[in-house]
Amino acid sequence: MSFEDIFRQHRWDDIKSAIYAKTPADVEQALSRSRRTPDDFMALVSPAAAPYLEQMAHLSRQLTQQRFGRTMQLYAPIYLSNECQNICTYCGFSYDNPLRRKTLSGTEILREIEAVRTLGYEHVLLVTGEAHQTVGVDYFSKTLPLFRQHFAQVSMEVQPMDRDEYEQLIPLGLHSVLVYQETYHEEDYRKHHPKGKKSRFGYRLETPDRLGQAGIHKIGLGVLIGLEDWRTDSFFTALHLDYLQKTYWQTRYSISFPRLRPFSGGLAPKVDMSDRELVQLICAYRLFSEEVELSLSTRESGQFRDRLVQLGITTMSAGSKTNPGGYAVDPQSLEQFEISDERSAGEVAGMIRQQGYEPVWKDWSAFQ
Repeated sequence: MSFEDIFRQHRWDDIKSAIYAKTPADVEQALSRSRRTPDDFMALVSPAAAPYLEQMAHLSRQLTQQRFGRTMQLYAPIYLSNECQNICTYCGFSYDNPLRRKTLSGTEILREIEAVRTLGYEHVLLVTGEAHQTVGVDYFSKTLPLFRQHFAQVSMEVQPMDRDEYEQLIPLGLHSVLVYQETYHEEDYRKHHPKGKKSRFGYRLETPDRLGQAGIHKIGLGVLIGLEDWRTDSFFTALHLDYLQKTYWQTRYSISFPRLRPFSGGLAPKVDMSDRELVQLICAYRLFSEEVELSLSTRESGQFRDRLVQLGITTMSAGSKTNPGGYAVDPQSLEQFEISDERSAGEVAGMIRQQGYEPVWKDWSAFQ
């Protein structure tokens, strides 16, 4: 049984109604358990859980320190291309957005690598638009070895691929793949993705299965918070995580929390999420899964990220550039979205140390 089989057994409206019907008694029962189910997760993200946030935060901090210690992994996103064949209503790289398109050459990649290495990073996330002919498996087959020579860990957030393509890239140094469903509301998904390969809801939904079958080390999940009801979307993400952890148990997993940010010609969020609600969601994921890594990007403000160091987050980006060549080659090119925390990598590392935590630039290396 694939995840799509499980997904089809759940109706969005039924799940949403069940979440909003949760009571304080349901929340207290979820908090009392040592192992929590997807139904418990519903209670923890429900409005009924809001008065229990302090207790949730305490448990989240305790569980995170037990599993991850007082550490924070740091990574840098490197944007290789803004070429994209998809129309996405929320993205600055959308095919219909009139901007100068750019894909980094080998020489330009080496300049970006040099700039990021001077910041101290050992873990990078390669990001592109979804343009199969330009930045497909052939491009990545040439660029991954360049990065692997300089970094201990190389992750990618690019277009979904077939299993055999992932199997081709893993031996070249691919460590992790982040693939966000954006929203699990199928009807709204199609509204936000009217053109391009990304319009295939089922193909994207099955991507983590193909990654697990290919033997990837880590898979990143998430939705774009603001496209739909965040509580319901997060339940489906938790359901997806639960299935993957049981099916591909040798693989590690991470969850990210991107809130819809402004971009050139951008889409306003359909649903707003307060900072307090985001804290609730982060704590709910930690109580649901003690093993999952929780990542927070520079989309969020520095003040807010500072407060979350001790509450469940295990991974942060810092000093991020969200445009191709943003570190050295072409700093003025159009960003995919606006960042909020503009502090340097060194400043964020200093903040982490001030809180009694250790910034980790290199988790581990799969190759000697």
